[in-house]
Amino acid sequence: MTTGPDSGPAGEAGPRDWGAWPDLPESGGGSRRGSRRGRSRSGRRSAGGSGGRSRSGSGGSGESSWDGSAGGFPGGPEGPEGPSADGSGRSGRSSRRRAGGFLPDGPVEGSAASQGPPADPQAVARAICLRLLTMSPRTRAQLAEALRKREVPDDAAEAVLERFSEVGLIDDEAFAAAWVSSRHAGRGLARRALASELRQRGVEEDTVKEAVEQLDPEQEVETARRLVARKLPSTRGLEPAVRTRRLAGMLARKGYGPGLAFRVIREALENEESESAESPEYPEYPFD
Repeated sequence: MTTGPDSGPAGEAGPRDWGAWPDLPESGGGSRRGSRRGRSRSGRRSAGGSGGRSRSGSGGSGESSWDGSAGGFPGGPEGPEGPSADGSGRSGRSSRRRAGGFLPDGPVEGSAASQGPPADPQAVARAICLRLLTMSPRTRAQLAEALRKREVPDDAAEAVLERFSEVGLIDDEAFAAAWVSSRHAGRGLARRALASELRQRGVEEDTVKEAVEQLDPEQEVETARRLVARKLPSTRGLEPAVRTRRLAGMLARKGYGPGLAFRVIREALENEESESAESPEYPEYPFD
């Protein structure tokens, strides 16, 4: 008489007793592979160290053999590397590796960065200026302010700025000319607004005047006309006084004087009125 997991004595059907068949999976098809994977994982965990946790345990009981003693997690918070300084649970070595050898408060004590000689002030000033000039053109006053905020000594900052001016890396005249050309073409700014922006960036008054004088007055008028023509359709339906006030405010914010602004606005309103009078209110359609 044979017995099996699905049959009792004398071939009678009975409940499965999987405890009596520890090596048989509950389902077929791929179970052998899963069993091997489980045994390999269990072997790796048990080989990691005596303090490591093992799902298989001893004797296949499935209970953990880890007793909770210190040192059970090598490299962890209580492992050989010791607890982290910031209480984050990371080891000191991993924190330093992620920070590139520097902690938030400065170089790691005992590292090469903390033991090296102090940096040359002029080298620091050169690095700061080159980084800022790489991002966008700057005036001499802007670079001097950046060095002052980073507490670079005045003599070192002045020496670097003077050298950069000699080699052409700092050129306030070229900066002002390019600023006037680009801001007038891109934003439609008039000479008054352009001069104010250059003064805010530390450009000397003589350089400012020379830069804004390159803007032709007729070109300034044409730019004002284009700005009004672009804004005019959005004011239709409003009272003439309201339209004039809004258009004049727009031109004033861009640096145009009141005389030029009202003259351009009056021309635009008159042209709009004449065009609407010439066009028929009800267009004629041919009929057969």
